[in-house]
Amino acid sequence: MSYLKIEGLTKTYNGELKALDALSLNIAKAERWSIIGASGSGKSTLLKLIAGMEVQDEGIVYLEGEKILNPEQKLVAGYDELQLVKQDNGLFPLSTVAENISRPLLQYDKEYAAERLETLLQVFGLADKRDNFPRQLSGGQQQKVAIARALSLEPEVLLLDEPFSSLDSLQKRGLLDELNLIFKSLEITVIMVTHDIQDALLLTENLCVLSDGKLLRQGKVKDIYKNPETAYVAGFFGPLNQIPGKTNQYLRPSSIENSTEKGKLKGKVLLNRYFPEYDLLTVEVPGKSIPWQITRVERDISEGASIYMSWEEDKVLLLEDI
Repeated sequence: MSYLKIEGLTKTYNGELKALDALSLNIAKAERWSIIGASGSGKSTLLKLIAGMEVQDEGIVYLEGEKILNPEQKLVAGYDELQLVKQDNGLFPLSTVAENISRPLLQYDKEYAAERLETLLQVFGLADKRDNFPRQLSGGQQQKVAIARALSLEPEVLLLDEPFSSLDSLQKRGLLDELNLIFKSLEITVIMVTHDIQDALLLTENLCVLSDGKLLRQGKVKDIYKNPETAYVAGFFGPLNQIPGKTNQYLRPSSIENSTEKGKLKGKVLLNRYFPEYDLLTVEVPGKSIPWQITRVERDISEGASIYMSWEEDKVLLLEDI
């Protein structure tokens, strides 16, 4: 039996806009999943339905075999076992870090609440910030407080709705590494909505790709990368170069060998941008209106120069359109 089982969820807004279309997904205990898709693909709606905070048209969500009731079926919407952290962290600006984290515990035994607070302050490295107000914290620290607060009730499942989108890349990278270790140690089930594949790769090992409310691919990140099936899914992992004259055949930049002397395909370098480990070249290719993007380790080619590209046939991705 699946730990978290989602069966045929369908949700329509205003009788017309279908946010989710018969979506089903099975998640095991302590797994970490990312839900990725374009804006309007149904990602946030899915989290709300899992949390019991939204009314679906069809379908059921089960947690350990128990049906999750929606707001029409339950007097007080939501569950302590399913905690949702939104993009807006929702911290109380006039409350300290300690007060924000312990707010959900106000009705609990005082000894337990105090003990739980100290545990979370230690786990999240916030002990020295306990008396600070949110305005005195960095963006990453604020998100840690919001997540610690969500974990105060010891939920079974943590739902994250793009909570890192407002952070700069340096803050985010360190925070995601830290949270990854915390979630592993707590053995908690995590489902994160994101539009950034890098966030997904840093925090989770499973991926669910949505488009227009439909589930296109689900499974281990590495398996989806190797076999994305569609150009839409493959596009989340980086640029795709369509081979001239070949229907639905693509190459990733890393799959293309290049030379200044010979190769299968000749192109003209339009742009050359410096990256720490390579130069990123935008190349005009005969027969294609959209230029290719390739990488070159040797830093010996200038814009306007000719370049030759080659590839092994087993590197070609056969991808369908959606």
